[in-house]
Amino acid sequence: MTLRWKPTPLHGRRGSWFRRHRPQGEMIDLSSDVVTLPTPAMRQAIFRAELGNDASGLDPTVNRLQAMAAERVGKEAALLVASGTMGNLVAALVYCRHGEGFIVGSQAHMNVWEPGIREVAGLKPLAVPNLPDATLDLDSLESQFASGAPDLPPLKMLTLENSHNRCGGVAMTPDVMSGSVQWARRRGLMLHLDGSRVFNTSVALGIGVPELTRAFDSVMFCLSKGLSCPVGSLICGDKQFIQDARRMRTRVGGDMRQAGIIAAAGIVALDQMVDRLHEDHENAKYFAQRIRQLDGLRLAQPTVDTNIVRFHLVDSTMDPAVFVGHLAERGLSVSMDPPPLMRAVMHSGIDRPAVTRAADILEQVLPEELARSDHSTGG
Repeated sequence: MTLRWKPTPLHGRRGSWFRRHRPQGEMIDLSSDVVTLPTPAMRQAIFRAELGNDASGLDPTVNRLQAMAAERVGKEAALLVASGTMGNLVAALVYCRHGEGFIVGSQAHMNVWEPGIREVAGLKPLAVPNLPDATLDLDSLESQFASGAPDLPPLKMLTLENSHNRCGGVAMTPDVMSGSVQWARRRGLMLHLDGSRVFNTSVALGIGVPELTRAFDSVMFCLSKGLSCPVGSLICGDKQFIQDARRMRTRVGGDMRQAGIIAAAGIVALDQMVDRLHEDHENAKYFAQRIRQLDGLRLAQPTVDTNIVRFHLVDSTMDPAVFVGHLAERGLSVSMDPPPLMRAVMHSGIDRPAVTRAADILEQVLPEELARSDHSTGG
C-alpha cells in the first residue's frame, strides 16, 4: 500500500494555541521577522520539489539553491544548514579548534544568543564593545590584544554582523567595516560575516551583496527572516571552506535527507522576496516617526536603516514588561531585547495599514500607562 501525505486545511495564521489566546481581532506581530510565513509560491514549490539524499549531495533542489546562493553573495560555493546559529557554529568549527578564540562584538548575536560556539565547540570569544554604528571598538580591541594577558586564547577568527540586530538593524558599508577587516588581516585572522539579514543591508544601501561580502572568507545568511522561508540558512565561501563545512555540519548533526522541500522555498525567496525588502524598511521608518511623536517613548537608535526599530519608555520607573503586555492585549506584539528596550521588526506579513494600526495602539496604550504610573506614585 502506498501512503500519500494529505495536507490539512490551515485554520488561522498561527495554529490552535494562537486561536485560543489571541485578543479580539488579528494580532499584529512585530516581535521578529522569523514569524514570516511561506508564500503561496513557496508552498507550491515545496509540493513540486525534486528530491534526493542531500547528505550525499544528491538532492537536485538543494544543489540548485546552493549554486544560486553562492552566486548571489559572490562566493564559490554554499551549503544549506538548518539555521543561522548552525551556520555560524559550522564556520567557527572550520576556522578554530577547541580552546582557541575568536573576536566578536559584545552585542553580536553570536556572542549573546549562540552559546553553542562556547559550549559545543569549546571556543573562547573575545567580546569587543560595539559602537553605536555597530562597528567594533578597535581601541578597546587593540588594548586587549596588546595586553598579553595569560588567559587570552590563540585568536583565529574575527566576526562582524551586518545588518546588526542589537544596534537597531544598522547597515554597514564596506568602508565602515574596513577598519575591523584590515585589523584582522594584519594579524592573519580569518573573517566571517554573520549576514543573517545581509540582503536587508544590500537593499538599504543600494549595494550588491558581493560587494558587502568580498572582504570576508565566509558569510552566513538566513532564509527564514525577511526572506520569509519556513526554515534554513546558507553558509558560503570558497570550495575548500564548503568541503570542510560539510564535514563539520555532519559532526553537529546537521545532515539532512530530502532537504529539497526546504531548498525549494529558498529558491523562491531569492527570486521573489529580496526586491520587496524596501517595503519593510519604509514601514520601519514610518513606525519610528510615529514613535518620535510620542512624549512617553524614545527611539534607542539614531537612525532606522532597515527593518528593526528599538525604543524604550522615557520614564524609567515604568515597567516595560507590563507595557508590552498591555500592547498585546490590544493586539500588538513587540519583543524586549534586552529589557528595558523594546523591539519592533517589520516583515512580509505586515503591510502599511497594519503598521499604522500598530502605531495607533501605541498611542492608545501609552497615556493609559502614564496615568497608571502617576496614580501608583501619587503624582
